[in-house]
Amino acid sequence: MLAQEGSYVRKRGGFATKHVWVTAFDPAEKYASGDYPNNHAGGDGLPRYAAQNRNIENTDLVLWHSFGHTHICKPEDFPIMPVEYAGFTLKPTGFFAANAAGDIPPDRNSRSVLASEQNAARGSCCDKG
Repeated sequence: MLAQEGSYVRKRGGFATKHVWVTAFDPAEKYASGDYPNNHAGGDGLPRYAAQNRNIENTDLVLWHSFGHTHICKPEDFPIMPVEYAGFTLKPTGFFAANAAGDIPPDRNSRSVLASEQNAARGSCCDKG
């Protein structure tokens, strides 16, 4: 977060001080910034949810991922601003003890077929055979 420590903006946008938060599920906790981010003096939302220090073992969890980017304006951006993409991917490591697909029954038709064999079988116009 670019807002200075102790600033009003940083207090009200406390959710943006960390990229990942994990809290126990509570149906009343819907928004990372709290219910009324423009009307509170700071500390609502994720900072308040996390400060409750609830047990997260054997319970439903909420993973909150906060991210953003800073767009530095350039003369070329006016009057139509370009698209900025942001996203994330979750890739578990060590989540399973083994390959989760290892127990697929062998009677399923799961053999690999080359694309050229598929085209020939369908009589594709792209078949070079």
